Amino acid sequence: MSVRRLAEDQFQPAAFAFNDENAVWAEKTIKKYPEGRQQSAIIPLMMRAQEQEGWVSKAAIEKIADMLDMAYIRGLEVATFYTQFQLHPVGSRAHIQVCGTTPCMLRGAEGLVKVCKSRINAHALERNDEGTLSWEEVECQGACVNAPMVVIGKDTYEDLTPERLEEIIDAFVAGKGAEVQTGPQIDRLFSAPEGGLTSLLDSPLPTAKKATKAKAGTKVVAETVVTPPSEAGRPVSSDAETNPALKSPADGKTALPEEHPKAAPAKEDNTAVGKKAE
Repeated sequence: MSVRRLAEDQFQPAAFAFNDENAVWAEKTIKKYPEGRQQSAIIPLMMRAQEQEGWVSKAAIEKIADMLDMAYIRGLEVATFYTQFQLHPVGSRAHIQVCGTTPCMLRGAEGLVKVCKSRINAHALERNDEGTLSWEEVECQGACVNAPMVVIGKDTYEDLTPERLEEIIDAFVAGKGAEVQTGPQIDRLFSAPEGGLTSLLDSPLPTAKKATKAKAGTKVVAETVVTPPSEAGRPVSSDAETNPALKSPADGKTALPEEHPKAAPAKEDNTAVGKKAE
């Protein structure tokens, strides 16, 4: 397990405070939790502090702990346990998280790491000379089918090549990161097969059908009726679903017909017996 420590004192600010908007948000968030359980808000508050400052400082941890009436050590435990919290200053324009788990590694993540080392800093979690960029290698980011990928802020950039990552870095350096296309960087729709569909080509999804509804003395109104994909190909309902008589009145279960109905018992023929008795 990695050892996570707070940044050195030279990087630590003297104080921390939420801006006006985040302060209002924090108070509303704390009130969502039952009385006596407000300390459960520490993770969302700490994440909001990180979004505001770029990282979580010692002053931020202590401020949030005071807001939640927590001991400082409890706040430190949360901040140092979860790797989603950055405990050191990161790039002011972009902090690039390169996925290094098996699918991404097999599809070229090492090339992305080399780009980060050459363009940003040879060491992870260290900023470039301008302080605008930083990077780190992380575990699975959840887009394995579109490997390799990176995460910047809250956005994913998938199906990357080293050349494409360099272009993305150039955009963030120029302050144009918001203009970069997120998601797949190739001609693919989300996680659809690369190069287009390979199956279900002759079974298109049900098309929308038009239906009209009218009432006496009113204008005809057209409405669209769409068959959900889950309904497509569903077998016709059985008679038991449409005929209540086939359901047992006792428990509501469908009364199934017997496969081999029993024959009615034959009546006993006492003719011969009667004649013998005579």
